[in-house]
Formats: sequence, structure tokens, C-alpha cells
Amino acid sequence: MTDLAKRSKRKTWRRERAHLRVRSHLAGTAERPRLSVFKSLRFVYAQLIDDGKGITLASVSSLEPELKSQLGKGTGNLQAAKLVGATLAERAKTAGIGKVVFDRGGYVYHGKVKALAEAAREKGLDF
Repeated sequence: MTDLAKRSKRKTWRRERAHLRVRSHLAGTAERPRLSVFKSLRFVYAQLIDDGKGITLASVSSLEPELKSQLGKGTGNLQAAKLVGATLAERAKTAGIGKVVFDRGGYVYHGKVKALAEAAREKGLDF
């Protein structure tokens, strides 16, 4: 295994461990679901989860055709994260959800994660 592969594996392992630590302290309910964020190099994903029932109430990703067409080639950048956050907030409002618990997924609250959270707040989600 090359040094680059080892470093990548170590970073992924660190993020997963951090996510497990965060998840031990927070959980989503039907009244206040968990807003979970995942980002890959190509796309940004977010979903509202009711951990009590184990179901996803709403989800958005920059992989969806209507968002992908608005974004063009940059589906994994800051602009994509903002659009995903705003779209998720709109879908949450349609589902009757106003308050959520933010789960940054083990990522540092910076860049895409921060942009997604701020866009969701601007559209009316409370967390």
C-alpha cells in the first residue's frame, strides 16, 4: 500500500471515529430530526433522519438531475453545498419540519459543511 493510500485510509478512519463519537451524543426524533451531512469529492448529500423509527424524512444531493442541471460541472463545491442546504430546508418545510439537530458527520465545521448549514438556516431551518 502506498503512502498516499495509507494517508487516505487514515483520514477516512479518523472521520468515521469522530462521527461515531458525535452520534453517541445526538439522535433525531420525529419532532426534531437529525440533519446528516455526507460529502464526497464529487457530490454533497444531506438528509433528515428520524432515529427513533430509523427512517429518512427528506433527502437531497447534488447528484439529483434538477440540482445537477443548475450547478453544471461543479457538483461537489461550495455552491453545490449551499444549493443542497437551501433545497433541504425547503423540503423540510413542506414536510412540516422546522427544527433539526445538526450532524456534521465527523467533518470539520468549515467549507462545504458550513455553507450547507448556513444555507439551511437562511431558508428557515432552526438548529
